[in-house]
Amino acid sequence: MSTDPYHAVQQEVQASLQNAATLRASYMRIRSTAREDSEELIWARNELKATLAALEADLEDLEESVNVVESTGARLFGLEESEVIDRRRYVGHVRREIETMRAEVDGQSDGRRSRPSSMVGPSGRAAESNMQEDEDSQAEWAKQEQQMMIRQQDETIDTIAGTLNTLHEQAGLMGQEIGEHVEMLEDLERGVDRSDAKLNTAMSKMRNFIRQTEETKSGWCIIILIIILMALLLAVILV
Repeated sequence: MSTDPYHAVQQEVQASLQNAATLRASYMRIRSTAREDSEELIWARNELKATLAALEADLEDLEESVNVVESTGARLFGLEESEVIDRRRYVGHVRREIETMRAEVDGQSDGRRSRPSSMVGPSGRAAESNMQEDEDSQAEWAKQEQQMMIRQQDETIDTIAGTLNTLHEQAGLMGQEIGEHVEMLEDLERGVDRSDAKLNTAMSKMRNFIRQTEETKSGWCIIILIIILMALLLAVILV
């Protein structure tokens, strides 16, 4: 199975998107109170632009990973078509977020300088409306992302459960083999006990035989000595 780089890149994109959203909120707050030539506002704008540029570069990598999956086939990566569609939607969602924030930084900052003061109120209401739509879009995508994470967790749990079942089966086979080895050892122990008993019986018989043989030899030696002594006595008497 081929390696799927999507999740590693998606985590980086999600972190960058959250960072950009934080900078955007800070920029909107500063813009509502500070002057256009304020150093704080200029810094916030430049920081947000740099973050959006880095986010767009990461998004290109993420989109490339989705293109690879679509071109080679989702099955090759162990994915369902619905998950590939969700990934494509996520790429589109992030791209729209980038375009919205970039329009706010580039377009609305210019419009603020060119519009008369009488248009500030409606412009503010339009910005609030756009922000509300963006928040709704983010909430919807967060829900989809959570559902995707739940599916991934379910797949991980199923994989772990399959691994545990395999380990359980292997443990059962090992227990069966151990039981067979225990029976073989018990048979061997009984055979050793029988052999030891036979050996003890043979050794006892051998000791009895040796003892009897020693006693018989001692008797013959005594008889021979008596005969020799009698012969010597006769020889002495006759002489």
